[in-house]
Amino acid sequence: MASLGPYPPTHWAASGKMNRLCNSMEPRVMDDDMLKLAVGEQGPREEAGQLAKQEGILFKDVLSLQLDFQNLSFNNIEAIEGLDALVNLEDLSLFNNRITKIDSLDSLVKLQVLSLGNNQIGNMMNIIYLRRFKDLRTLSLSGNPIAEAEDYKMFICAYLPDLVYLDFRRIDDHMKELAEMKHQYSIDELKHRENLIQARLEDEQARREELEEHKAAFVEHLNGSFLFDSMYAEDVEGSKLTCLPGVSELLEAYKDKFVIICLNIFEYGLKQQEKRKVELDTFNECIHEAIQENQEQGKHKIAKFEEKHLLSLSAIRDESELTKLEKKIVEYSGDITELFNVLMTLEMQLVEQLEETINMFERNIVDLVGLFIENVQSLMAQCRDLENHHHEKLLEISINTLEKIAKGEFDEDLPDDVRSLFVDKDTIVNAVGASHDIHLLKIDNREDELVTRINSWCTHLVDKIHKDEIMRNRKRVKEINQYIDHMQNELDNLECSDLID
Repeated sequence: MASLGPYPPTHWAASGKMNRLCNSMEPRVMDDDMLKLAVGEQGPREEAGQLAKQEGILFKDVLSLQLDFQNLSFNNIEAIEGLDALVNLEDLSLFNNRITKIDSLDSLVKLQVLSLGNNQIGNMMNIIYLRRFKDLRTLSLSGNPIAEAEDYKMFICAYLPDLVYLDFRRIDDHMKELAEMKHQYSIDELKHRENLIQARLEDEQARREELEEHKAAFVEHLNGSFLFDSMYAEDVEGSKLTCLPGVSELLEAYKDKFVIICLNIFEYGLKQQEKRKVELDTFNECIHEAIQENQEQGKHKIAKFEEKHLLSLSAIRDESELTKLEKKIVEYSGDITELFNVLMTLEMQLVEQLEETINMFERNIVDLVGLFIENVQSLMAQCRDLENHHHEKLLEISINTLEKIAKGEFDEDLPDDVRSLFVDKDTIVNAVGASHDIHLLKIDNREDELVTRINSWCTHLVDKIHKDEIMRNRKRVKEINQYIDHMQNELDNLECSDLID
């Protein structure tokens, strides 16, 4: 069982009278206030309890919780909700309430014990919901309508095969075997559906993780036709013109070339992301090794000092002659000052070493980001060139079509909304130009987004590294000063005591 910060491991539980005298009370909703009150009342006592109140108790630290009664009055909870933050909960009691359905417990993946006795659960299908809790071993449902069903125990044993205790009694192996045989067909069907659902969930999770990797490389949705398709999603005029003779083939060739360039950006982005990751990992390793080596040197200096420290204090305590006593105190005070200087010198050396490493990393990562941006912009320029070429060809086809219509030589049957574009040259030129502008804007926006995001990432990363080093240095200097002050105070106290004696 996990502990809560400085507190000892705690089992959160409460006690009270088990009766139904409060049926006339208004139903209640499970909310944060109820949970906080229950956690506070069932939490650690005495010193650990005081610390908990001062520092606060996180819901994720709660392992066991009872919501069956508060202050000798039943909660009358009608629905299970609001427990999402209790991710490490192992033991939950909702005994003596008005719950009709078992649900909204999905986040309690570590649940082992569930008490829902004396509620109003009437549908046996609620049991199937509990199959998702792989660690559930103890279940109490006595006092619910479903507990009166003839097949109650057999159904639960069949659908929850890993359950060990039901309604405070151990389930014997013979009962499990009978239950499995009786419900085997239904269980097999259910397992098949569960496997399909699990496979779908795993696929969705894999896609989400893959998308996050692509976002980290700033090239999400560039491994296909997404950008190209987005150019036409809002392009009404351009979509109309695809029905012109020759445009469909022109568009297909344009799309193929455009997608290839997007794939080149995508693959290049992933490779550059890996280079940035290697650079960052190498940097972090160097920083860690430098700090660790410096700390070892500091520990060695302190260890040597403390060996001498005990002897010096003992010598001061044993010295009876005032002159010699003062001399030894001065010598020991000098040792403390020398240790301070040594530790601060080590820290200054580390600061200089880390500053050099950080500056080198900053130069490297800025260069990597700059190279990435430069090459992406070059590839995006190729996309614009393709769009410009496509625009010229589309405009040429459109003007030729206009001339044929004007001469009565155009035999193709065009939809009315398309034919309305060919009333005069200005109308068709404007329509083709509007399509072109939309496409260029989409390309420009995707390029700007990529450049802005990676520059922001780089800036924030470097800023954080510098800030972390400042905080590390301040913390280390504070540690050194506190240690030296402690040593000096120990000497001062001893000096006063000896002088008084």
